[in-house]
Amino acid sequence: MTLLRDFYDGRKVLITGHTGFKGSWLCRILKCLDAEIYGYSLEPPTEPNLYDIIDSDSYVKSEIGDVSDYDHLYDFYSDVKPEVVFHLAAQPIVLQGYQDPRGTYLSNVMGTVNTMECVRKVGAKSVVNITTDKVYDNDDSTHLYVETDRLDGFDPSSNSKSCSELVTHSYVRSFPDSMPPTSTARAGNVIGGGDYAPNRIIPDCIRSAIKGDRIFVRNPNSIRPYQHVLEPLYSYLIIAAKQCLDNSVSGNYNIGPDEKDCLKTGELAELFCNFWGNGQEWYSDNYSGPHESSYLKLDNNHIRCVMGISPIWDAKKAVEKTVSWT
Repeated sequence: MTLLRDFYDGRKVLITGHTGFKGSWLCRILKCLDAEIYGYSLEPPTEPNLYDIIDSDSYVKSEIGDVSDYDHLYDFYSDVKPEVVFHLAAQPIVLQGYQDPRGTYLSNVMGTVNTMECVRKVGAKSVVNITTDKVYDNDDSTHLYVETDRLDGFDPSSNSKSCSELVTHSYVRSFPDSMPPTSTARAGNVIGGGDYAPNRIIPDCIRSAIKGDRIFVRNPNSIRPYQHVLEPLYSYLIIAAKQCLDNSVSGNYNIGPDEKDCLKTGELAELFCNFWGNGQEWYSDNYSGPHESSYLKLDNNHIRCVMGISPIWDAKKAVEKTVSWT
């Protein structure tokens, strides 16, 4: 924590997507590190939402806007002149991507283009683009994806995040004299207190449990690299700080749990039920919705070796902490 406190104390940090689940948590952590926090985002995406619950507007200089609106973003960015940029603004929900593919690509691809263009023209000292663990060309084989594997997410949300990665790589290569140290961070399937999004397993579990209903699990045998939200946020902060001090460590990073903590969704639901108590149960049926990959695991060796980051909480502890927050 000494590195983080020394690096972020008094430093101007811009978070796009600051009103979302991860963005709200990141704002709170940066407040603890005494950073000067700026945010650019749409209104909080749910009601209730973590951003308002923790009174984020009291310490974040917030601008409500769409990252696909370049002129608005540029005006705000050029006024702030941030030193560190965390680009989180995105449409991250797989099922919503099927429902609104055009809007998903507009947000996830052009939002990244617009953010990188602001960085190129106005400047920064360190940039981290947060994408997803679903950016890879997933053939559902029992394969741990590494950072050099082919990018080609299947559905509009995942694929647009693959495009966001390619946009970032192009800017770094094309404009070496005007782009600061820049990395992409591939993390998804995060759980934690304060997530109210639809079509996510833990929020769905909580909503059902509060109502006293059995929990419906769409794809109980799908394997995912579930992790507590604090794990990737810590990694983002470390990446931004270390690459600012040494550009040679900037690059692409998988952020995920160890293989033993990649669980079937049904196993995660069972953990939730055990910690929730009150005889809570889950069930499944013959769900036939849009395609979702059945197997996804990430190799986290690269971030271990370069950044010295290893997972702290296992899946059981992550679920326990999430339930206790609720």
